[in-house]
Amino acid sequence: MNVLYYDDLKVKNYQVYLLVSSRGWVAISAFDEPKDAFLSRYAAYDCRLSKQILAPYQRELAEYFEGSRQMFLLPIDLLGEGTAFQLEVWQALQGIPYGHTTSYSQIAQMIRRPNAVRAVGTAIGHNPLRIVIPCHRVLRSDGGIGGYNGGIEMKRTLLALEGVRC
Repeated sequence: MNVLYYDDLKVKNYQVYLLVSSRGWVAISAFDEPKDAFLSRYAAYDCRLSKQILAPYQRELAEYFEGSRQMFLLPIDLLGEGTAFQLEVWQALQGIPYGHTTSYSQIAQMIRRPNAVRAVGTAIGHNPLRIVIPCHRVLRSDGGIGGYNGGIEMKRTLLALEGVRC
């Protein structure tokens, strides 16, 4: 059985769980998501608490929340999950700079599938690495906040942290 490692991080008034493999970031929970609910999505793996292994990941995320980090440098390991389309969308999300936003339709244009706006939204909703793969930077075409797989409060908090007004 493959092993994954987790730990939590206190962020302002919230708690998030981080999950990593020996190769990199795997997932980040929503604010205050229960540990058991978060880890249940990875029931096929042996998930072990490890403060030592998670320390560099916690440091990167803490620096982001302190405002001193705009890019994540540790590698990503999506465990072979995600369809080809989802991976293409998630790759496009990684090109959105800190403090900037784009729209679902602009992502669809970016991946050369202009009619796939709804599918882009669905792919974004399945992103396991909210924050590291910055899906919070995607807004509706009319400038509305849109949805977020971590909840609207989390999306607003992340955008405000980056200086984006919605």
